[in-house]
Amino acid sequence: MAEKQIPKTPFHFMWHVTKPHKWWGIVAMLFVTLAASTSNASPYLFKLMIDGVAGGATHADQVEALMKWGTLYIGLIILMWVLWRASGFIGMVWIVRARTEGYQRLYTYMTRHSHSYFSDRFAGSVSAKVTHAAEGTSKFIEHIMWGYYERIIGLIISAVLMSLTNVWIGAIFVGLIILLVLINIPWVKHRRPYVVSYTETLSAFKGFGVDMVTNIAAVRQYARTNRELENLAGRLETLEEKDFKQWRLSEWSLVFNNILIVGALGAIMGMMIMLFSNGSISSGDVVLVLTLIFASSGSLTFIGNAMAGATRQYGEIEEGLDAILIPHEVADGAKAKTLTVTEGAIEWKDVDFSFESNKVFDHFSLTIKPGERIGLVGPSGAGKTTFVSLLLRQHDVHAGEIRIDGQNIGAVTQDSLRENIAVVPQEPLLFHRSIRENIAYGNPHATEEEIVAVAKKAQAHDFITALSDGYDTLVGERGIKLSGGQKQRVAIARAMLKDAPILILDEATSALDSESEVAIQKALHELMEGKTVIAVAHRLSTLREMDRILVLEGGKIVEDGNHMELTQSSGTYARLWEHQAGGFLQE
Repeated sequence: MAEKQIPKTPFHFMWHVTKPHKWWGIVAMLFVTLAASTSNASPYLFKLMIDGVAGGATHADQVEALMKWGTLYIGLIILMWVLWRASGFIGMVWIVRARTEGYQRLYTYMTRHSHSYFSDRFAGSVSAKVTHAAEGTSKFIEHIMWGYYERIIGLIISAVLMSLTNVWIGAIFVGLIILLVLINIPWVKHRRPYVVSYTETLSAFKGFGVDMVTNIAAVRQYARTNRELENLAGRLETLEEKDFKQWRLSEWSLVFNNILIVGALGAIMGMMIMLFSNGSISSGDVVLVLTLIFASSGSLTFIGNAMAGATRQYGEIEEGLDAILIPHEVADGAKAKTLTVTEGAIEWKDVDFSFESNKVFDHFSLTIKPGERIGLVGPSGAGKTTFVSLLLRQHDVHAGEIRIDGQNIGAVTQDSLRENIAVVPQEPLLFHRSIRENIAYGNPHATEEEIVAVAKKAQAHDFITALSDGYDTLVGERGIKLSGGQKQRVAIARAMLKDAPILILDEATSALDSESEVAIQKALHELMEGKTVIAVAHRLSTLREMDRILVLEGGKIVEDGNHMELTQSSGTYARLWEHQAGGFLQE
């Protein structure tokens, strides 16, 4: 979803997600208008009923008037509820579809943010912000249709009926409404920043909670439960303070509203008594005005409350949109093409890249031939992780180009680039789904036979079938139910199923014990067959059979050769190899 297609202001966003379903909304609002008008006009039947009974010459005339207007009142009530239910059934479709539209568009936009965006934020907080915007929009529409709009119709009908009874009574009522709106506008503006601050703090608190639960194993291993709870208590205290502050402003506005309403309604009551005493209004008029006053008192109080509530909802939506709808750091160009990989040649040409003030690559150049297997070695901070990130276009280079089969990866779609690269990461990324689903993520159209076949090649089939639910076993959040080696084998099976022409092994055997590593090397060799391979490793023994090994230091290639050549060169690689202990690089 292009950025310009999603408005950043709440009202524009609400129109954006409701517009595709606007006819459901128009019809629903029409039924609400008719239902609210019918409901609020019903007191006029009381007036006609009272006047009919009071004006009847005989008892029979009084009974006839009572039956006539009473029957009409019952019919009006039935019509009113039919209209309300019609608005409910139709409005339901409008609101649910608008919420779905909001979620779909925001998650689509959010998933296209760069790797840095997610690295700098709590996963729970990001998800909460999407919820604030999407759920807030649907709730706001719901409140507008069956809360704000209904009350507005009721106040208009009441103002009209009071004015028909007596112009001065109507004038006092209308003046009260206008005064309430004018007084509450500055209150709303004053409260808005406090609401936004509270909402931001709430999102951060939710993110902290998710982070704590996600890392509960570390909390227990380091016996830091009390420390985490203390941090939680501190955040709750801040959240409570900000909630009290914004809510307190709302309550004080309601106090002033109530004082104003009581004064105005007292004036209306005094005016009505005076008019009735001199015969200017009938008994039915008195009942009508009293009924309207009683029915409207809640709506009049609602004016201030509604404006305060709308401010809070608006603030939540705004805070969510502000966090999600920031410009994408890495975006496909308007003319981005689909990457076509026929050979798998990779070329880095004068690439510059920095993390803030830290220069990682400076005029970096490298050519990798089709089907060549490259090992990357170097100390932490040498640029290995950044090398992989740039190739996957998780960041855009600041200068120069990275080409695959002669195509600049900055000019192709990100999805087509990543479709052609399979990655086995150091920390396997598993979904809280079944093992079958996690393996099939490499190819959603794979058959059961294909899934089992790659699991066997990855030495995962035996441990999977030993589980109580086999391939249907849920792995838990981030694969917590599996051991490190088991997770890694599932990740390798997934990469095998993807069968992409370019393969990245980022410490692919780091979580395996020696016996498992020996067993899986054969599978990795089969996986690498016919592919261009980039293998990042601290366990240098895994790189022995690479065609070339690149030693990176400070973002530069300081050595380039195969294992035999580099161990005999007395250079950095040879020194690192001598420092190996059990096949691991000691830094």
